[in-house]
Amino acid sequence: MITPNNASPGDFTLRGQVVDVVRGRITGGVVRIAGGRIAEVTPAVSPATNPTGPFILPGFVDAHVHIESSLLTPAQFARLAVVHGTVATVSDPHEIGNVLGVEGVRYMLENGRQVPFKFYFGAPSCVPATPFETAGAEITARDVESLLQMPEIRYLAEMMNWPGVLGGDAGVLEKIALARRYQKPVDGHAPGLRGEQARQYAAAGITTDHECFTREEALDKLQLGMHVLIREGSAAKNFEALVPLLRDFPEQIMFCSDDKHPDSLVLGHMDQLVRRAVGKGIDVFRVLRAACVNPVRHYGLDVGLLQPGDPADLVVVQDLKLFKVLQTYINGELVADSGRTRIAPVASETPNRFHASPQTPQAFAVPAGRADIPVIEAIDGQLVTRKLMVPAKVTDGQVVADVENDILKITVVNRYREAPPAVAFIKNFGLKEGAIASSVAHDSHNLIAVGTDDASICRAVNLLVEARGGLAAVTGSEEKILPLPIAGLMSGEDGYEVARRYEALDKLAKKMGSRLKSPFMTLSFMALLVIPSLKLSDKGLFDGDAFTFVA
Repeated sequence: MITPNNASPGDFTLRGQVVDVVRGRITGGVVRIAGGRIAEVTPAVSPATNPTGPFILPGFVDAHVHIESSLLTPAQFARLAVVHGTVATVSDPHEIGNVLGVEGVRYMLENGRQVPFKFYFGAPSCVPATPFETAGAEITARDVESLLQMPEIRYLAEMMNWPGVLGGDAGVLEKIALARRYQKPVDGHAPGLRGEQARQYAAAGITTDHECFTREEALDKLQLGMHVLIREGSAAKNFEALVPLLRDFPEQIMFCSDDKHPDSLVLGHMDQLVRRAVGKGIDVFRVLRAACVNPVRHYGLDVGLLQPGDPADLVVVQDLKLFKVLQTYINGELVADSGRTRIAPVASETPNRFHASPQTPQAFAVPAGRADIPVIEAIDGQLVTRKLMVPAKVTDGQVVADVENDILKITVVNRYREAPPAVAFIKNFGLKEGAIASSVAHDSHNLIAVGTDDASICRAVNLLVEARGGLAAVTGSEEKILPLPIAGLMSGEDGYEVARRYEALDKLAKKMGSRLKSPFMTLSFMALLVIPSLKLSDKGLFDGDAFTFVA
């Protein structure tokens, strides 16, 4: 363990193996911090310096994350992330933007300011994400311009409307032009886009993509000069497919989590990706460029890279294989030590927009019609789904869940105004009884539930209505709920306690039969219309390939 030699509260030295990622070298040395910045880095003169460690290196940056998906406020997220060496995030607040609009973005900024952590937010580009769903707010081009003028807003957040980009939609192009006017990069979101379409997308000014799920797709975009973000979150996991590209494109790769639930954040963050990449034999400097340097340079972040004059944003790790984080510093302040956070919890307001009323089981009934029904096939570890046509199971004139064949009922209930629920069918959730439900349903965050019968689905949805947002699981003998009073997306409670309660819900869902690694995270993406192939919005079943409702 390295112990700072304190001269004053903001003036001290650290001794160890200094990892200079910018120059690609490691030397025993002394790092002197003064006034929260790196005053100088000098070679060690003491023979007592251990050449095998510990190691001092720049802090890690999550290059694309939706803080809201952690179910935690920015302040609570920071308390957990610093334990794993994360000093900054590039955060897209479009989840809360879809619920509360610009008010929600400002809430994230204000909450993040209360803790010693570096949050850099984007101006949401697609709120609502599509015209095929009901959101709680709209963020217009005028709103985007006002946000881009703020110093904390460093980029135009992911441009999910790739058909609008390729089709020359005036509103989409106006937002991209605004980002260029304010000299801020534009994040992309174009799963599966390749060839000429990818070229047109990049030519429009899109600089990144975190949605690549094959090596070939990522290679197309890298060769066009785009940056590819290797994503490993709680639901979408693309690390194995993409990490070999780091060998040939070290300047264009970044790491991100995108969406990370609290139980998984307790276990690790960017440190996990660094460890795995090095474990695959990839050069440690290439790996650390992706985790530390590239996000800072691409987004112009005020995050230090362990160079003289830089902010003292750094981590001390035990070695360069396991990357066990011993200490984390932000602006020279010790924010995590020996696996414990030193960031104090802060109180949080609870803004929300929730107008759904209790439902009845009859609201989820589906009258029998065609012999075969369209079914969403969820894919574990991916946001994309498949389209199936399956024989309908009919009982008493109604299409019901076919539990034996794992065809369950899925519903989306409008949370912003009274409307009949949209109901469809889904495969691969594996529930043998009961239902699970969530008010976290990307991107509009209506209520979403999957279950084996109408009564269970209704009860799970009504638990969310009573709490005005949260996650719930219901069986014949047990009910659990995690309330999320902040926009129906987040809790302001202690992050470790939220993680414990989430883990209990996850275990119950798996006890009910789910085979998914993260049932609630997967559920939250079943309403994400901008990811193919088949999804469900509050307005009906949607074909993401044809970009139209299923007839």
